[in-house]
Amino acid sequence: MNIQVRYYSKGGNTKKLADCIARTTEVQAQAIGNGATEEADILFLGASIYWGGIDGRVKSYMEQLDPGKVREVVVFSTSALAQRAFPAMQKCLEKKEIRVAGESFYCRGEFAALHKGRPNQEDLEAAAQFTRGILRTRS
Repeated sequence: MNIQVRYYSKGGNTKKLADCIARTTEVQAQAIGNGATEEADILFLGASIYWGGIDGRVKSYMEQLDPGKVREVVVFSTSALAQRAFPAMQKCLEKKEIRVAGESFYCRGEFAALHKGRPNQEDLEAAAQFTRGILRTRS
């Protein structure tokens, strides 16, 4: 099974999750700036909510994805507020006819004085458990 982990992270919170998911899947996490050309049975794609929406670079990356090369996207995200990136990302990906897993992973991320230390070790353990669950159901 070909697994890819891609993410966009301004403050490092989503990168922490991406690195954890990559360790769990035994692949390397890469920032979305590295392009969207590889084939993937599962693409773990991470982003965050910034000022009420996902960053334009994430939208651009998703628009570049080839539905013939990406079988399924699993979304993971962080934010300082309760919003999750999943609905906006799901809408964009489904518009391109790319299958989006019904399961997604979300945790709080540190921002200024909010949620100090997040994602923390407990969050990372939850992300690893989520990832193992995805892999179990896809093999």
